[in-house]
Amino acid sequence: MLKGAVIVMGVTSCGKTSVGEGLAAALNCPFIEGDKLHPDSNITKMSAGTPLTDSDRWPWLEIIGKAMKAECDKGHGVVASCSALKKVYRQKLAEAVEQPITFIHLYGSRDLLEARMAERKGHFMPTSLLDSQLATIEVPGPGETALHLDVILPVDELVRRSKAYLTSNKD
Repeated sequence: MLKGAVIVMGVTSCGKTSVGEGLAAALNCPFIEGDKLHPDSNITKMSAGTPLTDSDRWPWLEIIGKAMKAECDKGHGVVASCSALKKVYRQKLAEAVEQPITFIHLYGSRDLLEARMAERKGHFMPTSLLDSQLATIEVPGPGETALHLDVILPVDELVRRSKAYLTSNKD
C-alpha cells in the first residue's frame, strides 16, 4: 500500500480521473475526485464558460488538501485528481496535506484534449475553457516531485508507469 500523497494533475480532459482511479486501485489506497469537491459556485461559473480565478480556487484547493490529509492521517496513502495548474496551487495543496506531494502530470496535444472534451457527456467543463487552462498551466519543475506522462498512451500504461515511479522512489 502507498504511503504519502499523490495528485494526478493536468488540464481538463487529460484523464486525471481515469488514471487516478486506476492508480489508487493498483496501490490499494483511497481515491479522491477533486472535481466532485468544487463548490457549486465554481461549477456554475465553469458551466457558463467562465474561467475560475485564484480566489475561486483557494477554498476548493483547501478542501482537497484537507480530504487528502484526513486519509494520510489514517496511516496510509491517498491518490487525488486535481488540475493543480499553478505552482502556488500545488504549494497550497502540500500545506493543507502537511507533507510533500508527488505529482503525476498528464499532458497531451491540444487537438487530442479537445477531441476528448467533445466526446464527454454531462461534464460541466465546456471546450471553450481548454485554451484558458493551457495558458494557465505551469508545468511542475525544479523543487517539485513529478512524473510527466503524455496521454497519447493508454490509461493502463499511464497507471503502470505511475505505479512504477511511485514504488521505485520509496524506501
